[in-house]
Amino acid sequence: MSGSLLAALVGLGAGILSGAFGVGGGVVTMPAIRMLLGYPELIAIGTPLPVILPTAVAGALMHLRQGTAELKTGLAVGLWGVPFAVAGAFLTRAVGGTVVLIIASAVIVVVAVDMMRAHRSKAEVEKPVPARGPVRTALVGMTTGLYSGFLGLGGGFILVPMLYRFFGFPMKRAAGTSLIAVAVFAIPGSVTHWTLGHVDIPLALALIVGVLPGAVLGARIAYVSGDRALRLAFATFLALAGVMMGLSEAGVL
Repeated sequence: MSGSLLAALVGLGAGILSGAFGVGGGVVTMPAIRMLLGYPELIAIGTPLPVILPTAVAGALMHLRQGTAELKTGLAVGLWGVPFAVAGAFLTRAVGGTVVLIIASAVIVVVAVDMMRAHRSKAEVEKPVPARGPVRTALVGMTTGLYSGFLGLGGGFILVPMLYRFFGFPMKRAAGTSLIAVAVFAIPGSVTHWTLGHVDIPLALALIVGVLPGAVLGARIAYVSGDRALRLAFATFLALAGVMMGLSEAGVL
């Protein structure tokens, strides 16, 4: 199988998971670029961000049409995170690629465990979502923006659990709203990583070929899935991705 075809298939998987879980697809593309395609650490960190942009936009549009995304919250969180996404990208070079990948794997596993333990009754899940305070929105945006630029994962894998647990969003709304913010984060993060030489353009284009149809399909899967099933599937996937990447960077795999 050619490298471009394999990259397109990786993009398809990333798009499906992005549209379904609101994570931007970086949790798939980063480990795949490093472990399956054999690219250097910093390329594996920087290249997912430009791929995340069309993924997030396609998935967000589908969620908005389905009524499972909150545009105002997504844009507010994203705009607060923009300067922190840029700062995170510069921090990547200072810390080093291997360290960033190990940190990313650990964070992914922690988020997965938190999602597995989280539980709300059906009444709590279905209740209307109240207006969110500007301070909380700003803090969430700053945090996820920093993670987006630093870890190259888009920030959705942090933002979805935050929206679910702290904002009271049902999982579908959390996934859809996250994609809006992720699309905003991806622009400054992509530009900064590109200027630092961390983005492989031909690889990014090959990934995007599969990402766009995958994101639309993933959003449709989320629409017809139960909230609890979607949360557990999301958490299980994150745990597996985090453990595999951590073991790989530690030299075990």
